[in-house]
Amino acid sequence: MRIGVPRALIVTMAAIFAAYHIVLGLYTIDIPADPVPVLAAMALYATAVTISMLPGQPERMSTWMAIGNVVACAAITLLVASQLDPARPGGLSYSTWYVAAVGTLMTITSTRRRHLYAWIGTGVLVVHTIVWGGPGLLLGIGVVGSISWVAVSHILSRALAKASRDAARFARAEREATDWQAAQEAHLYERQFRLGQTGTTAVPMLRIIEESNGELTDEQRQECLHLEGAIRDEIRGRRLLDDVVRREVMAARRRGVLVSLFDEGGLDELDDDSLRRVLTTLADAIRTTSATRVVARTAPPDSEVAVTVVGLTPSGDGRARDLGQSDDDEDDSVDLWLEIPRTAGRA
Repeated sequence: MRIGVPRALIVTMAAIFAAYHIVLGLYTIDIPADPVPVLAAMALYATAVTISMLPGQPERMSTWMAIGNVVACAAITLLVASQLDPARPGGLSYSTWYVAAVGTLMTITSTRRRHLYAWIGTGVLVVHTIVWGGPGLLLGIGVVGSISWVAVSHILSRALAKASRDAARFARAEREATDWQAAQEAHLYERQFRLGQTGTTAVPMLRIIEESNGELTDEQRQECLHLEGAIRDEIRGRRLLDDVVRREVMAARRRGVLVSLFDEGGLDELDDDSLRRVLTTLADAIRTTSATRVVARTAPPDSEVAVTVVGLTPSGDGRARDLGQSDDDEDDSVDLWLEIPRTAGRA
C-alpha cells in the first residue's frame, strides 16, 4: 500500500508551474528578435508537458515519449536562444524562460523513471549554454537551478522506488508470517482435536484395564484392537471421519471387517455440505458391504472423484495369499467398487 500525495494534486501543481514559464516568456516577448520562434517553442513546450502528464499512463514513461521530450528540449532551446543576444545590455531578464522550462520538462521525465533521458536533455541545455554564452552564463540564466531540479528528482525517485520495494517486501514478509502463524494454529487445533478424539475413544477401555489390573477377557482384548484401529484412523483418516463414519467403521470391525482409511488431502477444499454428503455416502457403503476388507482413500484434489472405496473378499482360503504365494485364481475378489463424486449430481 502506498501512502502519499494524491496524483491529481501533483499533476495540477506541475501544470501551474509549467504554465508559469510560458507566462514569463509572454511577459518578455518583446526582447527576442523575432517572437514567432519563441511562440512556437511555447507551443512545443506546452504540448510536451501535457503529453507527459496525461492521466492513465504507466508510472514509467515510455521510451518514445522520453526521446520526444529530449528532442523537444533541444528544439525549445535552439528556437528561443537563436532570437536572443547573450551580450544584451541590461541583461536577458525573463526571456530565458526556456531554461526553467527545459528543467521542468526534464524533471517530469526523471520523476517518471527515465533518468538517463532527463540527464541527456539537461546535458543538451548545458552544452548549448556554454557554446552560446560561455560557462559564466550557466549561473546567470539559471541552468544550475535546472540541473539541481533534475538531480533532486532523480534522488527522490530512486529513494521512493526503494521505499516502495521495501514496503512490498515487508508486506510479503508479513503475509508469510501470518500464513505461518495460521498454519501453526491449524496444526495445534488439529493435534488438540485428535488428542481429544483419542481420549474419548481410549479412556473407557483404559479404565477397564486399570480396574482389572490388566486381566482382560478375549472380548475385551479384541475390543482393544478395535480401539487401536480407531486411534489409527484419527491419524490417517482425518477428514474421512465424522461421528457417523466412526460409528459405522467400529461396527464393521466388530463384524470382523478390516477397515483402512487414508486421507491424503483430497478433501481439504470441499465445503461443509459437500463433505457431509461424501461422508454420508462412505458410511452407507461401509454399513452395507459384505466384503471382509474395506479400503477408503481420497482422490487427488483435481479429480472429479472425492473418495474411492474398495471392498475385497479373499476368493480362496487366504493361506496362500498370506504366504505371498497366491496366483491369479486366488486373488481377492472385488465385492465393492465405489467412487464418491466431489460434486453432487455425478454418477
